[in-house]
Amino acid sequence: MSLPRKPLDRAVVFRTPWFELLAKTMDVGEAPYYSLRLVDYTAVVAITEEQRVLAVRQYRPAVERYTIELPAGLVDAGETPEDAARRELLEETGCQAAAIEVLGPMLPDTGRLGNRIWTCVATGVRPAEGRAPESEIEVLSYSPAELARAMAEGEFDHALHVAVVMIAVVRDKLKLETASHPPNSRK
Repeated sequence: MSLPRKPLDRAVVFRTPWFELLAKTMDVGEAPYYSLRLVDYTAVVAITEEQRVLAVRQYRPAVERYTIELPAGLVDAGETPEDAARRELLEETGCQAAAIEVLGPMLPDTGRLGNRIWTCVATGVRPAEGRAPESEIEVLSYSPAELARAMAEGEFDHALHVAVVMIAVVRDKLKLETASHPPNSRK
């Protein structure tokens, strides 16, 4: 194994409010390597007092369809992953948590992306008084068995969020089983 390499040159070649496209020259005479620099974000395995896991259904223009995902969002400047998890849970589901535990970060795509996704588990989740989910978001509630089925059948197919769920499983924060029941809508 050789020593870590550093780019000879690094430049932002395109910038949007959501990401920057970086060109990194690794060796003299070679074309640059391109990657995206994005803000970190958090995804929350939200477990209700009834031991159900909340998910959200929303339209995603990138894939041009509705998806089922965990409550998630960007970590704003000056915000901790735990703060972002609390905010996103409240905004997307209208719920609050008794406790949130940050299990740690993962690298979403080491070949293209330069950010992290923070795995969080929220427990004691219940509706917050006077709050509702964001418009155009449907809140779903899964038993652990229903969530396992949804992942196995490709209904819950956001790869990074499946990974977040599995981190919660291997850290003994959630136990998955198998079943064949559809989720209950909370909307």
